[in-house]
Amino acid sequence: MRKLQSFHRQSFGHVPVIVTARTIHTLSDGDPSPEAFLTFGPDIVATGTVAQCRGAAARLTMAEPQLQDFGDAAVVPGFVDPHAHPLMLGQMMSWVDCGPGKAASIPEIVALLKAAAETTPQGLPVRGYGYEHRNLAEGRHPTRQELDQVATDREVYLMNASGHGGVVNSFTFTLHGVTRDTPDPQGGVFFRDADGELTGELSDAACNILTGLDGVKVGHHGPNFHLADEPDEHLRQLQAAQENFLAGGVSTIGDCQVSRREFDMYLRLAEQDQLKTRVSMYLLSHLLDDALEMGLHGQFGNAHLSFAGIKFYADGTLGGWTAYFPDGYVGDPCRTGQLYHEPADYAGLIRKAHLAGLQTATHAQSPTALEMVISAIEAAQAERPDPDARHRIEHCGLPTPEQIRRMAAAGIYPVNQPQHYYNWGEGVTAAIGTPGERFNPLGEFVAEGVTVTLSSDAPVAEPRPLEAIQAAVTRVTRLGHRLGSDNLRISAREALIGHTLNGAKALGREHELGSLEPGKRADFAVLAADPLAAAPEEIGSIRVLQTWIDGACRFTADQTTEPAAALSAASAR
Repeated sequence: MRKLQSFHRQSFGHVPVIVTARTIHTLSDGDPSPEAFLTFGPDIVATGTVAQCRGAAARLTMAEPQLQDFGDAAVVPGFVDPHAHPLMLGQMMSWVDCGPGKAASIPEIVALLKAAAETTPQGLPVRGYGYEHRNLAEGRHPTRQELDQVATDREVYLMNASGHGGVVNSFTFTLHGVTRDTPDPQGGVFFRDADGELTGELSDAACNILTGLDGVKVGHHGPNFHLADEPDEHLRQLQAAQENFLAGGVSTIGDCQVSRREFDMYLRLAEQDQLKTRVSMYLLSHLLDDALEMGLHGQFGNAHLSFAGIKFYADGTLGGWTAYFPDGYVGDPCRTGQLYHEPADYAGLIRKAHLAGLQTATHAQSPTALEMVISAIEAAQAERPDPDARHRIEHCGLPTPEQIRRMAAAGIYPVNQPQHYYNWGEGVTAAIGTPGERFNPLGEFVAEGVTVTLSSDAPVAEPRPLEAIQAAVTRVTRLGHRLGSDNLRISAREALIGHTLNGAKALGREHELGSLEPGKRADFAVLAADPLAAAPEEIGSIRVLQTWIDGACRFTADQTTEPAAALSAASAR
């Protein structure tokens, strides 16, 4: 993999800072638990004892080093979230949260949406998100008639937790001319009851009525669920999303659904010097030819905003029952989901990207979809071997043991989301039966030498790495059920590495991110407790106290401490 060149800022005028805490996990081989580390400007320049760091500071500058002592806290590398959708997360943050922490039944969801409708200006849509129908008391989706209780004179849209569809009210169908006789679009469904009447549920390409025809659709390289707003509103959404990631200790994000809209918003934020987190962008595959024409034959950009690769879709989502199971779902044999490409066409796209030296990241969940992806990568590698191509499979929900062995041989990186099975693991088993207990088989990846990488897929889950780590260690769902056998679990240290150093590797940025060691960026999270010493079931409740990027504090839990004030005026002891 061609590495992104790191454009470090000059450190002239910076004061060296010695960071200490009760526990420091560098996740490096050389000095895994030092007493301190030394930062100078945006970089880490030394680890070791306080005395050793002070000596290193003296060799750098005449300035007396400052001490940043975090006391009883634990310091870990800044979390890397290599698969997320920041703009969509920011958009969701202005919608109504109807997730399991807010509503356990359909009447509770309706009440939340009705309350929002009362304060939403006339004519503007009411939008909610986060419900998982199998976790509701009724065990089903709401209906359009139930959403009609919210409003009959404006659009009401309730997005499923999967992000691949949801439910609308009757007004929405009328506004867009959808009737019981409207044919389903290619790659999408307007669901109907036994009498052929619209239920209100819609999935994948049927969401075109909400998103408009711009963007990427099923049958044209994948779905697009990002609703358009005014550019200034999108900028506010991205800014809000950044703060959400920072609150979780996340310093680096892989945006895995970048169209021209997202690209433009990132450039605008960067121009305004408002890009606080690091972002590696994966362009949607309909932009592959554009990327090649522009000469993007490898990673490009700077330390805060960069192009990383190309995002593909192989099939849909397990949560929304659109992942491809040609024999149908156990929970509904009439549903099969869909592949988004013919295998030969997909293999041609992977070949084109691979021959140009581009990393690919393909959404794939079912064994059939995974077979299409793995076979295409194997064929491309056979034509032009590249032992460090690092092609990725996003989610990689249900690989067979044989597929996992082939992934190891091909150097494929699965990018998993343990919060998915934490939030709706029961829904997966309800959909496909007992095999669903292997959903995201992290322990099997480790056993075969496959690099384990964790992410949030925000807004499908909140960007809270510690919650993901807990789920990876325990495999216990929100409802208290353990999913699968113990060999699917991984250790807390493996999970921590999966959300830091391995996340950086998945982005091709481990030379500058992911661990705390000399030569890397001074990105770190300050935690209220040590996740490697905490009881597994308590890891997710550990508070993130601060998030630092480039040696500067970007988030403080109480939001009262200015970054400059966080530094002790005392000289290092």
